Amino acid sequence: MRHRCVSDLMTTSVVRVRRSATFKDVARLIAENDITALPVVDAQDHPLGVVSEHDLMAKSAAQAEPGGHLLAADLQPADRAKATAATAGDLMTSPPVVARPQWSVVEAARAMEQHHVKRLPVVDDTDRLVGIISRHDLLRVFLRRDRAIREEIQEDILLHTLDIAPGAVRVTVDAGRVALDGTVERRSLVAVAERLCRAVDGVISVDAHLTWEQDDLEEPPAAP
Repeated sequence: MRHRCVSDLMTTSVVRVRRSATFKDVARLIAENDITALPVVDAQDHPLGVVSEHDLMAKSAAQAEPGGHLLAADLQPADRAKATAATAGDLMTSPPVVARPQWSVVEAARAMEQHHVKRLPVVDDTDRLVGIISRHDLLRVFLRRDRAIREEIQEDILLHTLDIAPGAVRVTVDAGRVALDGTVERRSLVAVAERLCRAVDGVISVDAHLTWEQDDLEEPPAAP
């Protein structure tokens, strides 16, 4: 069973800027490339931070209303500082949360949730930028074809990992929802099969209707 990793899903043609890039340069690149954020890198292509649409909006939020009322006082301290920023280095959120190409989808998703970010610059072993991965990219694993999911479960999990004879368990997949029907040798294999199937990329749910020949979970009768 092979999980898709960050290198399989990331975007490698990354739009990036140096910290000296102007506010307008950043805004133009975001608009022209239809993206929501971009990394800020140094001369060696090491990520220093990330500038997002939210960072740019701080300037608009701080501008006076038509009546002359200033709203800057209503902003958070970090946003007030960005409201006066003129370069990417001053606008960026730093340090950046980064991912590695070999990370699993789960590792990348957990990093995004933990740090409340929508995307991660991806760096190699020398910390150079090699890609960027977003929430949208991670969701692509759920677009796997049902046939590919079914074949992976039948071949990698049931046959090779659990050594279940071909035909003993029927696997059906409908829109990522997996159903298992049949008989396994031992009762303990039911929970193992369910757990392994849930770990397959693209699986939404697992419904196991399995019986067993031997109940290896039943406690033996107490000795007289």
